[in-house]
Parts: sequence; structure tokens; C-alpha cells
Amino acid sequence: MTATLPDDLRADVQTLWDYHDMRHELRPADVGIGLGSHDLGVATYAAELFHAGMFPLVVFTGANAPTTIERFPRGEAVHYREHALELGVPDDAILVEPEARNTGDNIALTRRLLKTREVGSVVLISRPYQQRRAYATCKKLWPEVDVICASRPLPLDDYVESIGDVDRVITMLVGDTQRITVHAERGFAIRQPIPGSVTDAYNRLVQAGFRKRLL
Repeated sequence: MTATLPDDLRADVQTLWDYHDMRHELRPADVGIGLGSHDLGVATYAAELFHAGMFPLVVFTGANAPTTIERFPRGEAVHYREHALELGVPDDAILVEPEARNTGDNIALTRRLLKTREVGSVVLISRPYQQRRAYATCKKLWPEVDVICASRPLPLDDYVESIGDVDRVITMLVGDTQRITVHAERGFAIRQPIPGSVTDAYNRLVQAGFRKRLL
């Protein structure tokens, strides 16, 4: 595995990376929602935001996917909770939703978990390249809530180094880009504008062989 972006792919990967960043300005919300994935940095950043006073309650949501079962055998949300506890988040400030197997589940099952609470705003904490898909999904399934997207503020190269696998990052970026269109067509998410430069970069990366996460 390599953690350095090849020069011939860098511009296209950066184009997709920038597209998925919603560039939302962080502000206090009722709940922080950490979306399960292979990236433990989601839980790290959720803990940082909790300690910064951005929200009084954190929900970690996620069962397992093929890409996470080895790393998080007890489930993504369970491991996220344990990591947040190690970082000083109080146990009574954490809820766990352990059943979600996709982003739609993350939103729908978290909404159900919080149905007895007054929730007008949420911070969705995700991998950087999941922001746009998470936003589009939340606005479809939970339209009345105010959504703020957040991820660890890492430049692309630093993120790739933190994951340690450049092929995985590119493959996931390509898959998430495809899902912006496909999920909207299937009614799973609201439609999002896709600039021509993003479509061109996506097509070149697909042609370069990054197809493992395509639907």
C-alpha cells in the first residue's frame, strides 16, 4: 500500500475532494452525529467538537460494511463510542445506533433514536469525501432539520497519509461521486449540482481503474 498520491492522478483526485467539501461554517447544534466508516478520525473530530461546545449530545451510528468489519469487529458505532470515551466525552453524552449499514440507515435510524427529543439542528460528522452525500441524504430523509456538515480539517495529502492507503481513498472518492447522481435518481437523496470539471475528473479516474466502489 502507498500513501502518496501519484502526480498523474493528483489534479483529478483534488477536484473530487474539493467537490465533496460542503464548506459549511461550524455553529452550535442540538446533536452531533458521527457517521460510521473505516475512519476513526470521525470519532476523534466528534469528540473535539463536543469539547468545543458545538453540541451537548453525540450519536454514533453504524454497524459494519465489508470495508470495516476487520477493523471494527464489534461495529463502527461501538468502536467510535469507545474512542470518544477515551478522549473524555462523558458516557451520558453519547448514544449508539448500532444497526445502520448505509448512509440512509444512518440518518433514518438516528432520527428514530432521537424521536423523543427536540432536534432542530445537527452536525453530521463524516469522512471528508462523504460530506456532500451525507448532506443530500439527510435533506431527503430528515428535511426539517438544519444540517451542518463537518470533517477533520485535513488537506488531501494529510488525509491520505492518515488512512495509509491511496487506492482506498481514490476508490471511495470515485464511488461517492457516482452516488451523488445514482442516489438522487433512486430517490435516496436530493439532487446536487455536478460541475463539468467534476464529471470529467470522475470519468478519467474510472478509466484509470478505480471501479471497486461503483454501483
